[in-house]
Amino acid sequence: MFVITSADNTKLKTIRKLRQKHWREKLGLFAAEGEDLVAAAERAGWEPEFVLHSGRDVEPDLLSEVSVLGSGSRAIGVYPQRWSEPGGRLMVWLHAVADPGNVGTVLRAAHALCDGPLVLGPGCADPYSPKAVRASMGSIFARPPARAAFDELPGRRIALDARAGEDVRAVALGEQVAVCAGAERHGLPEAVFAGADAVARIPLRPDGPESLNVAVATAVALYEVANRMTAHG
Repeated sequence: MFVITSADNTKLKTIRKLRQKHWREKLGLFAAEGEDLVAAAERAGWEPEFVLHSGRDVEPDLLSEVSVLGSGSRAIGVYPQRWSEPGGRLMVWLHAVADPGNVGTVLRAAHALCDGPLVLGPGCADPYSPKAVRASMGSIFARPPARAAFDELPGRRIALDARAGEDVRAVALGEQVAVCAGAERHGLPEAVFAGADAVARIPLRPDGPESLNVAVATAVALYEVANRMTAHG
């Protein structure tokens, strides 16, 4: 069995490149680090470009050097990117959510609560960045993200606003719904509110915070909307 013993190995160079968005876009690849993510990819039927296991395919120190997690990484897989199309009865759309951890967490919430994908609008972090992939906890393999402008979204578009709108528990739904959310600090732009079919808020305690983290707020809204859609068939 061939074991990589040189830092100049082509596969190790590829993993280093994939830390940068420019190279991920150019190569159409991304890296997933850790045995759990590699196993999630296998369960979802994703064929890797290659997988390196520490001590079996590559010297442990060399794998640690290309790892974004540092020492202790036991496996890194490199996979082709996949993109879905907006669809399903329930999906979620994000605008200008620049934190890859939040993008990955919403991707996981969408996988848990929607039959449609996470749809990324302008200004969002790369869902195939290392931090987003880790935060998705493997959901990126089960439910790849989509990309679309707000006016391309199908169905009834419900915009979340922490300060205004109807209670999300009572807002009118439809046969197909897109829950739309923006970054915590700036929220959604006025053009989205103007074009939305409804604006909804998540009621918070009067003595609580003014708003929720976008990933938390999105998960709460999706849970409520998903339950109501299920209850009404």
